[in-house]
Amino acid sequence: MFNQADEHFMQTAIEASVTAFEAGDMPFGAVLTSAQGEGLLVARNNQVTSGDCTGHAEMVLVREATRLLGAQSMVGATVYASGEPCAMCSGAMFWAKIHRVVYAATTQDIADALGAPMLPITSSTVLAQAVPAMQVQGPLLRAPAVAVLQRVGQPAAV
Repeated sequence: MFNQADEHFMQTAIEASVTAFEAGDMPFGAVLTSAQGEGLLVARNNQVTSGDCTGHAEMVLVREATRLLGAQSMVGATVYASGEPCAMCSGAMFWAKIHRVVYAATTQDIADALGAPMLPITSSTVLAQAVPAMQVQGPLLRAPAVAVLQRVGQPAAV
């Protein structure tokens, strides 16, 4: 189901989640690739540092892609997300005409690591009846993504 390119872009999304965590934000990252598989943009969660409750990595990615590359850049694209996208992010990616979402940590992994608050619905459930259909695949590289999530609430390394 997954290939080397999928693993490469997911690793990049996980690295962005580490960057988000180190900046004081929630540990989530996302990567946008074109319909042809070319890496276009990397984004990270910025809820805390931007003061924007919608600053999830996928939302930041959609906004930045629209601003920097134009809305057309997302048509048929793939998003690699370090954590399974929430309902808000799933909807935004659908409306952006993204065709495929690949995630690492599952919604349950996120709940186990971070607790509440959360919307306990999977992206595949949100997008199940979407027309046109949107592919939701995962988990891919779950363990390293979960390891980053589990850093939240732990004492900082000296």
